[in-house]
Amino acid sequence: MSMVMKKPRTKWEIRKDRLIGMWNAFGETRVGLLGIAILLVFVVVALASYIPPLLDEMYIPLYGSDPDVIGFTQPSFRHPLGTDFAGRDIFSQLLEGTRWALIIGISAALGAVTLSTVIGLISGYYGGFIDAFLQRTTETIMALPGFAIIVVVGSITRGLGIWNIVLLISILTWAYPSKVIRAQVLSLRERPFIESARVSGAGALRIVFRHIGPNVLPLSFLYMAFGVTSAILLEATLSFLGMGDPNIVTWGMMLQWCFQTGHVFNAPFWLLPPGICISLLSLSFYLIGMGAEKIVNPRLRGR
Repeated sequence: MSMVMKKPRTKWEIRKDRLIGMWNAFGETRVGLLGIAILLVFVVVALASYIPPLLDEMYIPLYGSDPDVIGFTQPSFRHPLGTDFAGRDIFSQLLEGTRWALIIGISAALGAVTLSTVIGLISGYYGGFIDAFLQRTTETIMALPGFAIIVVVGSITRGLGIWNIVLLISILTWAYPSKVIRAQVLSLRERPFIESARVSGAGALRIVFRHIGPNVLPLSFLYMAFGVTSAILLEATLSFLGMGDPNIVTWGMMLQWCFQTGHVFNAPFWLLPPGICISLLSLSFYLIGMGAEKIVNPRLRGR
């Protein structure tokens, strides 16, 4: 009887199977798929934000104005959400705010999760003085009142640029995820496949970023999804308090303009849309995070 030898799988096939398995685990929870569906709607809206300014200059969100209207007006066919105190189209501002919400949230969360992943990997693998130094730094950052610090900096500088907000959020929110990632690395570094890599002559950096790193990426993605939600809400809060970038049209800045000009109670078409969009976009990333948690925590599968 002849035996058929199976062809060994390549590393790309193994990774493909792993990704398929992760997606299947993610798809088992309906909340994750719902989060992706909501997010895709906002992505389409963000892309559509480029269209109105191309049709007419009066739809430019920051400084375009309708020559036929003066200041604040009610919704009309020409302006579905009306115009603000400067005669600018509110609907165009809402579309523009969608784009900036995605940019700010994803950029801030990506910066924070990159810092937390790198520091967690290095701290967990090397140990000793490096681990002690990085952990004391992490604990110091965790002890700082992040929102209060951003507010103080914004007050001193009389407002923050949009990329300064992104940078501050990244610097002040990486600490807790790095603790969790470090704990995962402490477990992974004792596994047989890591010992095999050491025996085969792999260097420390190669082991950290090539062998251990891919195994903590699902955990990093989980914290990134939750981090986007926090970043969107934090930026909206800062803008509403008057510490945002006045040269960028964001949802928080729209709420601040509505409140500052005294139209909170007589212009629901100006107040409610950005508030609802902030809630829905934050919810979408939170639901995606809940779906990703099922990949990270196998005990949640089948529930």
